[in-house]
Amino acid sequence: MLKHDVAVTVQTEYLAQQSMPSESRFVFAYHITITNCGSEPAKLKSRHWIITNGNEKVQEVKGDGVVGEYPYLAPGESYQYTSGTIMETMVGSMQGSYRFTADDGTEFDAPIRPFTLYVPNQVH
Repeated sequence: MLKHDVAVTVQTEYLAQQSMPSESRFVFAYHITITNCGSEPAKLKSRHWIITNGNEKVQEVKGDGVVGEYPYLAPGESYQYTSGTIMETMVGSMQGSYRFTADDGTEFDAPIRPFTLYVPNQVH
């Protein structure tokens, strides 16, 4: 078991009721689960997102915590939250990382693998 090991899983959802395709407004939610798979407790300090829409327009978002919180995870514990983003295109992707500080003072990043946001049932 690694000392500093955090796993991130993502589920996405298209929010049709908040979207306005005729105005190039596509709203997506993403449901995140963060699990401390390491042997050392750690606290989430910040987030870094790279959001790319279908036109290759890139937006970078950095900030403290997630949804106003700074979850502290003991080994084996998980934290879940939901957030969202608005895109100008019906498909896009996100990736990034969370910065943690472990109880032993070590700072480390937990990668967020790229995931796709898309409007379902569209013919391409």
